Amino acid sequence: MSDAAQPTAAEVRAAADAVKTALDRHLQAVERRTGDDDPAVYDAFNALAAAAEVYDELLYDRHDEVTPFEIPAAQDSLPPYAGPEEPHAVSVLIRRDYAVAEPARLLAQAERLADLDPDGQVPAAATAGAGVHAALGVVFGEYEADEIASRHKEFGLEEGDSTLWVSAVEELPEPGEWLGAPFDEADPATVICRFDVSAVFDEEDELDADPEEGVTDRP
Repeated sequence: MSDAAQPTAAEVRAAADAVKTALDRHLQAVERRTGDDDPAVYDAFNALAAAAEVYDELLYDRHDEVTPFEIPAAQDSLPPYAGPEEPHAVSVLIRRDYAVAEPARLLAQAERLADLDPDGQVPAAATAGAGVHAALGVVFGEYEADEIASRHKEFGLEEGDSTLWVSAVEELPEPGEWLGAPFDEADPATVICRFDVSAVFDEEDELDADPEEGVTDRP
């Protein structure tokens, strides 16, 4: 960065003062919290994270130094719960990503299903010479999503990221109400619990682990 573009010493000092102020406000919010999901604590946390990020950037630009703090970004946390206190139903949202790691294995599975189908219910596209698109349709049409998740290697698939959200709702929607756009109304503020699986977590654990102790599983 050129000298002309560098922040001034006064700007860095002001950013440091902003962090101190945000830190005091966060502590005050924590001391006065009204519950586990107090929105004041959530807001103070985000303000502290934002102030620390600005200070860290200015400190680096001006002095080529960084802080030892690592505050998770706001988008990494769920907002305070704002769903019904006594939900009468839940909505479970699941996303699982797969890479087609072994197309030949996937095609072989689709062909096997076609061979085993006595009534011709499996599409003819699953026969020899069909493409990956047709084979995916056959496999995912035959097996439930949970079974594919547990047997993905048999189908030539490699796991990517996955997430599961359990959201509270007042009551079940009308039949067919959301089928046209099943994920459009997903609201993080109604999530009761969430489970994320990603290789990035394994990479972080490897970086944090003691080389002599080996890598430990996440709790």
